[in-house]
Amino acid sequence: MDENLVEVRNHDGGGFKPLVYFGDWRVAVLNYTDDVHPDNNKTMERHMETDEVFVLTRGRGILLSGGNGPQLDMLCSQGMEIGVIYNVRRGTWHTILLSRDASVLIVEQADTGESNSEYVPLSDEFHRQVVESANCEMKFG
Repeated sequence: MDENLVEVRNHDGGGFKPLVYFGDWRVAVLNYTDDVHPDNNKTMERHMETDEVFVLTRGRGILLSGGNGPQLDMLCSQGMEIGVIYNVRRGTWHTILLSRDASVLIVEQADTGESNSEYVPLSDEFHRQVVESANCEMKFG
């Protein structure tokens, strides 16, 4: 395939990897790493300048959201379906949990990172809810 006409990219390793950039946006893939296992996932983030789109392409996933105020004030769990678009609105606290065989396509502004995002540690109570949600929806237990 002529790279001037069609870029072909994939990511088979673990973790997050941006694959395509164009203008102000990027497309990335997030594959399972220990960070997205419920026992290890102890923070939530929010992006202050962009929505973030998630599409589960294989495996099982849970998208967690926690409101859009200055503090994490709730925890909502959404089991993800393969091929469905989940758009996390700018400023919304969120995190994602994945099964070991899972992969997620992510679309967001190209410069999304620590300089324009905020992070908050999960309280013990919220972390307990994360683990319970994962055990119920994804049978992690």
